[in-house]
Amino acid sequence: MALERKTLLAILEDETTDTSGKLKKILDVLHEETDTLQNQLDEKNAALAKAEKDRDAANGGKQAVYESFQILLNEGDEVIIPTPYWTSYPEAVKLAGGVPVTVFAGADRNFEPSIEDIEAARTEHTKAIIVNTPNNPTGAVWKPETVKAIAQWAIEHHVWVISDEIYEHLNYDGAKTTYIGAAVPEVRSQLLVLNGVAKTYAMPGWRVGWMIAPVDVAKAASKLQGHMTSNVNNISQRAAIEAVSGSLDAVYEMRAAFDKRRQTIVAALNDIEGVNCPTPTGAFYAFADVTALLNKPIGTNKTTFANTSELAAALLDEGHVAAVPGEAFGAPGYLRFSYALADDDLVEGMRRMKRWVED
Repeated sequence: MALERKTLLAILEDETTDTSGKLKKILDVLHEETDTLQNQLDEKNAALAKAEKDRDAANGGKQAVYESFQILLNEGDEVIIPTPYWTSYPEAVKLAGGVPVTVFAGADRNFEPSIEDIEAARTEHTKAIIVNTPNNPTGAVWKPETVKAIAQWAIEHHVWVISDEIYEHLNYDGAKTTYIGAAVPEVRSQLLVLNGVAKTYAMPGWRVGWMIAPVDVAKAASKLQGHMTSNVNNISQRAAIEAVSGSLDAVYEMRAAFDKRRQTIVAALNDIEGVNCPTPTGAFYAFADVTALLNKPIGTNKTTFANTSELAAALLDEGHVAAVPGEAFGAPGYLRFSYALADDDLVEGMRRMKRWVED
């Protein structure tokens, strides 16, 4: 409620609301917050970042993703997408005329791509690579060595890096988000950092995201957005200003609640015959390997399922448990579960799934 009160007061006290564009204050706040929280730079590098970077506020993180590829890609350009991936990445690439190139890494590698596999996927048409850590859908937090290696590889081969950092503060078991622009400052001239208030601040419906990018890219994003949706609505901008410029204490409380649910859901999934769920160290998803449940009679009607799309549909219809099939993320054989829900609902959902699978 504190955020809502502060937002209302900010709106009532404002005398310069301009619905034709983005409020200058939100861009100023993003400058301050990203220099401090994201880049964590010394004075020399902070000055460099301010000189070479600009910010653009978007209608949610998804719009920032879409704009990134619309700006960077020409017809036939390839984008390397570590897999499992967030389901919108390849679609955004294709909408820009690009070609998604997936590089898969399974649970045995913490869903973390190797630089050797990334290099094997590179061609003369490779234009960009996506970095998403903490990761959706797997909850994996990539090792600093992996992130640094990707940055150095991108510099060597003149490849743009799109770093989606929207889950940056949702880490567990001592895992830390490695900010690629801080780890390898030389990559910043070809780096786009995407973020938003939806995950860290639990504000998905407010639709505020942003892009931190080289000045020419950020200006192009602003022009593109001006012809699509125009500015983020001012009320949401005010709410985002209060969230981003405020304390992270509420975020840490939320993270502690997520941590408890994370442990509960992983234990419950691994207690179901035929399910293997590695322990995620970020975001709020559990990504379970259910290949052992395929091609055998299970469920209320003892049906045999050939893939996880069929399995997820039946689990919902018969077991009344919602999960997203791995096919949506380029990872057949897996199911993604969110633990961003009430404790009692989580326990009940896992009880229903165990009964549906084993009875």
